[in-house]
Amino acid sequence: MKELTLQAQIENIPRVTAFIDEQLEALDCPMKPQMQMDVAIDEMFCNISRYAYAPDVGEATVRFEFDESTRMASVTFIDSGVPFNPLSRQDPDVTAPSHEREVGGLGIFLVRKTMDQMEYRYENGKNILTIRKKI
Repeated sequence: MKELTLQAQIENIPRVTAFIDEQLEALDCPMKPQMQMDVAIDEMFCNISRYAYAPDVGEATVRFEFDESTRMASVTFIDSGVPFNPLSRQDPDVTAPSHEREVGGLGIFLVRKTMDQMEYRYENGKNILTIRKKI
């Protein structure tokens, strides 16, 4: 397990992505799942940065784990911000014309569709969101 703790600010997304990419590249991860993880990291860390502590800023921890037997890479986001379960959000109606859709929710929808598993829990005052992708 490897961890990175930093300020939950949008300008730190490249640091988080580089941290995870370093782990994935060391495992010879194919490009497609790596890019899908990168998009998911961007979306999840952006949401933490924008909403978890607003209008203030707080810390977020990003944890990487890998299960060799299943070839499953896990990225866990941990913050002490406002409780928010992204999995409880209803999927947007992607069949509706764009001008009739509600704003928001497409990023989480995309992450849910591209990851193999997602789990959320609120524990000891912390949001804990884990995304998993088989590589």
